Amino acid sequence: MSQAATLDIEKAAQDGIANQLDYANQYVSFFVDGQLLGIPVNAVQEVLNPQAISPVPLARPEISGLLNLRGQIVTAVNLRKRLGLPELGDGRQSMNVVVRHQDESFSLRVDDVGDVINVSGEDLQPAPATVDAHWKSVTEGVFRLEGRLFIILNVASLLNFR
Repeated sequence: MSQAATLDIEKAAQDGIANQLDYANQYVSFFVDGQLLGIPVNAVQEVLNPQAISPVPLARPEISGLLNLRGQIVTAVNLRKRLGLPELGDGRQSMNVVVRHQDESFSLRVDDVGDVINVSGEDLQPAPATVDAHWKSVTEGVFRLEGRLFIILNVASLLNFR
């Protein structure tokens, strides 16, 4: 078998796998103040355990500081403060969901990380009218899961601090 034929078979196999993975309907889930939230899996670079964060003087209240991720400087965003929620108590440390936005890495500090959740894009509903205006401005939509709401956050809106 020629090398070109081998490469074509390998590419076809990879394409077959890629077709089976429907990233458009997969979300990394996490919890903030008991609420199940998520962001598209293709926006997530990685998930980290609690990290040492260096504070930045005069930074916005939502910015926890900076962390060093294998030599890359990452801005840590306190999602509780960004969403107008009280601080995480009981000495617990935040997990980190690292995302890429406009060629920069950000760590979204969350209470706990869940699973990757597969849902049908057709089931995404707009945020209810009763949702707080600030939350609505950073929400992509809502899925109804068994007994709870799964709120999908819009990463671009979440990281727009203007």
